[in-house]
Amino acid sequence: MSSPDRLALARMTYGAHESRDRRALEQIIADDFTFYSPLDVGIDRASYFERCWPNAELTEAFEFKRLIEAGDEVLVTYESTKTDGRRFRNTEVLTFEGEKLSKADVYFGWDL
Repeated sequence: MSSPDRLALARMTYGAHESRDRRALEQIIADDFTFYSPLDVGIDRASYFERCWPNAELTEAFEFKRLIEAGDEVLVTYESTKTDGRRFRNTEVLTFEGEKLSKADVYFGWDL
């Protein structure tokens, strides 16, 4: 069995946000998914979709500055453009179990 392409899975995760395709993201995120950020410490999948997913409506695009696979993790730094034209930068560590995103650690960056 071949190992999953975690870089492609990471790109698909952000692509689902850009296209506002919740169904596509639901296919990637594991049932036992956990999300961490300075504002949301260890929330589950349902809480993620309730609290965080609505922000997809404000996201226009992601431009990857760093996308590095390290074992089961993908380190991502991106600059994002919001629908109002404002931009910001974040870094995230995505952890995969097989072809499912099991954990996301988000580190807020700054406005550009």
